[in-house]
Amino acid sequence: MKQLTRALCLTPKVLLLAIAAAFVPACTSVTESGLEPQILHEVAEGPKPWTDAAPNYDADAVRFAVFSDLTGGEREGVFELAVEQLNLLRPELVVNVGDLIEGSPERAEIDQQWTSFDERAQKSVAPVFYTGGNHDLLDQQLRTAWEDRLGPRYYHLRYRDVLFLIFDTEDHPFERLGEIAELRQQAIAVAKESGWDAFAKTEYANLPEDETGMISEAQSTYMQRAIANNSDVRWTFLLMHKAPWANNDMSTWQAIEEALGERPFTVFHGHRHSYQHTQRKGRDYIRLATTGGVFLPESGQSMDQLVWVTVDKSGAHIANLRMSGILDKTGKRPGKGEQLCLDPKDCPGE
Repeated sequence: MKQLTRALCLTPKVLLLAIAAAFVPACTSVTESGLEPQILHEVAEGPKPWTDAAPNYDADAVRFAVFSDLTGGEREGVFELAVEQLNLLRPELVVNVGDLIEGSPERAEIDQQWTSFDERAQKSVAPVFYTGGNHDLLDQQLRTAWEDRLGPRYYHLRYRDVLFLIFDTEDHPFERLGEIAELRQQAIAVAKESGWDAFAKTEYANLPEDETGMISEAQSTYMQRAIANNSDVRWTFLLMHKAPWANNDMSTWQAIEEALGERPFTVFHGHRHSYQHTQRKGRDYIRLATTGGVFLPESGQSMDQLVWVTVDKSGAHIANLRMSGILDKTGKRPGKGEQLCLDPKDCPGE
């Protein structure tokens, strides 16, 4: 009993609560409001060898991860490493910004690519929610394969009190979809023959839709309804591949921003294979680099990355993680990660 009465929490407790604390785990203390993590110690008076901050604990915190483009010439092994690293980090769920497969005009090859991606994604201990990019959706064959295998091209989900809006930024009318797809195939052929510098000069690469994509009226209405029906969430995250706000002329996107109003939200997108942080209407719009896609350092900050997001009572906290620095307990990248180049400055030939 003498030992017990000397055990004090950082916050003073009456003897009755100290006795109760003896019957719960050592890192937990009983308070009038229930179980709250506390630090038990025996330093009763005088200075203490620690800071005054309380444990950074929030029972309602949500933690999830985001990955970026795999494609435009996927580099073997990088996404597999990303899944292993995510399993070390233990997010509650995983989302992304699209371009999950290379794409093909042939349905059999498309199915093979999706099977390959699915098998690798299934190794994640957390559920992985798919977002479509231009490689995944930019022609009727790709769109049909997505719908056959995965269902809706755009959707929303609510996890606890966080809302996720998953967009299809290739939501073009059927005729325009075919026109863009044909130009894209020509541009890809140029890239394979002459490189990405030549690709940048193609008609496809200079279309307005290559930057902005398209949000249809139906998709815009769907997202506005999801926003209205989830007005009580703490935070809203928008996941998409392209940037429909880029030219400030897409009314369907502007209607979504208007529906979001003053609520806190964050946008994640991809496509350009380089990292960029901007603010729009006082909110973070974050373009991710790659998670195995071709490096394009000339377009900006290039790296293989993951993003770790924590939503707690004080807001959304975003940490960019270079894959080159996520190491396991041995001090090395898990799996075959030590064999991979994850930063263009270390592998200028990739």
